[in-house]
Amino acid sequence: MMKKFPPIEKILEAYTAIADGHVKLENDQALVTSSNDNASYWQGYLSYPGIAVLMLQGKLPYDKELAQQFAGVDWNKINQEYKRNYAQAADAVMTAKGIDKKKAETELHHVYDALKQLPIIVKRGSLRPPKAN
Repeated sequence: MMKKFPPIEKILEAYTAIADGHVKLENDQALVTSSNDNASYWQGYLSYPGIAVLMLQGKLPYDKELAQQFAGVDWNKINQEYKRNYAQAADAVMTAKGIDKKKAETELHHVYDALKQLPIIVKRGSLRPPKAN
């Protein structure tokens, strides 16, 4: 089991990554583009691309309709704006997009509970993540 869990709001970032086509499964491989989430390395928890892959593999619940509501969100910009206060950032996005917060939060907890049950170990590799240009 994971020792450290990601902020629950990272599930919303996984939704955006899938809805925008930044995380795809092809031939038993995950293709991830446009990710700047190095949380697995620096924080020791599963980052949103990892959560997205588990959703696409059917190992975590995935609400396609809800995910589509988070399409096009620039989480990097919003998270910087809210100084990495992920809860405030998520709240701002849901308010701006008119998303039913109660429904979204219920689904988030459903996914988060399932995540906690998965036998995943996050290991920090010896290679540092690449720096963004």
